[in-house]
Amino acid sequence: MAEVTAISVYPVKGEPGRVLHEAAVDTEGLTGDRRKKAAVHVVAEADDAPHLRANLVVSLTPVELAAAIGGTVLAGGVELEVTGTANNCPGVYAAVRRPGTVRLGDPVTTVTAERDGASGGPGA
Repeated sequence: MAEVTAISVYPVKGEPGRVLHEAAVDTEGLTGDRRKKAAVHVVAEADDAPHLRANLVVSLTPVELAAAIGGTVLAGGVELEVTGTANNCPGVYAAVRRPGTVRLGDPVTTVTAERDGASGGPGA
């Protein structure tokens, strides 16, 4: 099963982020993060994650994460609506559908959008 492998916030643009063990997530994103184009930036662990400024790193493959666009990612107690690919970097942007808390090691599942009558998909 996939899991959350890193959590970070970036309070000030251009400055280093803060690595967290858990974070509260509301409709605007992770508590302590600056507001940006999307509430949450999620990347797959395989996407050279330590060098990216993502909020959540998950152990899904890049293909599994991309397949969730238009669907949802459940990470711990948070439900994210995956809205599209991130600009100029790997990963996806997501809106917060159900606020909650996310912790390192929390399970991650995806629910892909229905396409041509099919549902479910990688990680589902």
